[in-house]
Amino acid sequence: MDYGLIGEKLSHSFSKEIHEQIFDYKYGIKEIPKDQLDAFMKAKAFKGINVTIPYKQTVIPYLDEISERAKKIGAVNTVYNRNGYLYGDNTDFSGMVALIRRNGIELQGRKVLILGSGGTSKTAFAVAEELGAREVYRVSRSAKDGAISYEDALKNHTDAEILINTTPCGMFPHTDCVPVDIDLFPRLEGVVDAVYNPLRTKLVVSALNKGIRATGGLYMLVAQAVFAGEIFTQTCVSEEKTEGVYKNMLRSKENIVLTGMPGCGKSTIGKLVAKELGMSFVDSDEGIVEKAGKSIPEIFESVGEQGFRDIESQVIAELSLLQNTVIATGGGAILRQENVDALRRNGRIYFLDRDIEYLVTTKDRPLSSDREKLRQRYNERYDIYLSTADKVISCSQSKKENVGMIKDDFTE
Repeated sequence: MDYGLIGEKLSHSFSKEIHEQIFDYKYGIKEIPKDQLDAFMKAKAFKGINVTIPYKQTVIPYLDEISERAKKIGAVNTVYNRNGYLYGDNTDFSGMVALIRRNGIELQGRKVLILGSGGTSKTAFAVAEELGAREVYRVSRSAKDGAISYEDALKNHTDAEILINTTPCGMFPHTDCVPVDIDLFPRLEGVVDAVYNPLRTKLVVSALNKGIRATGGLYMLVAQAVFAGEIFTQTCVSEEKTEGVYKNMLRSKENIVLTGMPGCGKSTIGKLVAKELGMSFVDSDEGIVEKAGKSIPEIFESVGEQGFRDIESQVIAELSLLQNTVIATGGGAILRQENVDALRRNGRIYFLDRDIEYLVTTKDRPLSSDREKLRQRYNERYDIYLSTADKVISCSQSKKENVGMIKDDFTE
C-alpha cells in the first residue's frame, strides 16, 4: 500500500472515494489490530498514510519529525514517508476550521464544550482557541488529561454556546446514540459533529429542529483529505475542486425521501428518479408488508393504526440507514417526529404537493379509501408535510417535469 488509511475499524470509511477523486494514486484502507501497529510502523512500507481512531497519538513515537501544529495538538492524522524519514502532521485542524467556517458557526467570544478525549478532541480544542473562543472545555467520561466530566459539564457549563462532538456516539450503526441532550443547553448557537456517517447524527438533527446551526463532519473529512493529499503529492488543490468533491460525495451518500398524500405518485415518481440518477429505490409500505407478513388493510384490522405506525417506525429506522437510495414513504410517515428525524439523518425530504382533485383513492389505504376520508387526511396533514420538507415539489400532471424538478434540486 503506497497511500491509504490505517485504523482499527474502517469498514465504513469514505476516505478511499475522496482521495481517488482528487489525486492520481490508489488509496487503500487497512485495519490494523493494536498488536500489529508496531510492526507496521517500523516496516515503513508506505509513501503516505492517514491515521484515525485509535492511533492518532499512538503513532507519534514512530515519527522522526512532526509539524509544530501536530506537536501542539498532540495528535497526528497524516504521515509522509520521505525515504524512510517519517514526517507527521495534523490536517484535521485545517479540515475542522474549514467545516466551521463553511457552515457559518461563530466561535469568536463563545463558550465551547468539546465532547470526547481522543486526538480529534485535542484538535478541536486547538481550533476553538485559534478561532477566538472565550472559554473551551474538553468533556470526557474519565475526566482525565485536563478534561472535565459530563457530570461537571451538565452541572456547571450548560451556558455553553457551541458544542463540538468528537466521540463516535451517533456513528453508524449506532445512530440512536447522543452524547448529550441539547435541551439542557438553553444558550446553544451551534453544533459541530465530526461524525460523517450518517451525514447528520441525531445530535445534529436535534439542533437543526431547534433552528440551531449544525453540521456533520463530511466536509471536514473531504477538506482534511485534500490537505493530506497535498502533503503526499506536493501539489495544491483549489477550494473550488474541494467543494466539488464534497458535493459529489454528498450526492453519492444522501437519500432522496419522498413524502406526500396517498396517491400523489411517490412510488411512480420515485422509481423514475432512481433510474434517472442511478440510485436504488425502496418503498416503506412494501417494507411494512414484508415485516408484518400481512397486507396493510390486514395490519390495520389486526393491530389498528397504532400497531401499524409502530411497524412503520421500525421499517423507517432501518431504511434511514441506507445511502444513495430513493425512499418513498407512506402517507402518514411524517406524523411521528421520530420518523422524520431518522429519514433526515441521511436524506433530503421532498414533499410531492399534488392537488387533492388529482389524488386517487384505493382500497389498500384504509385511512383514505374514499374521497371523504382522503380530504380529511389531506386537511390534517398538509401543514405537517410543508413543515417537515426540505423542498416542496408542486406536482404537475407530467411525470417527466416532476422528476426533473427533483433531479435539478438534488444535483445543483
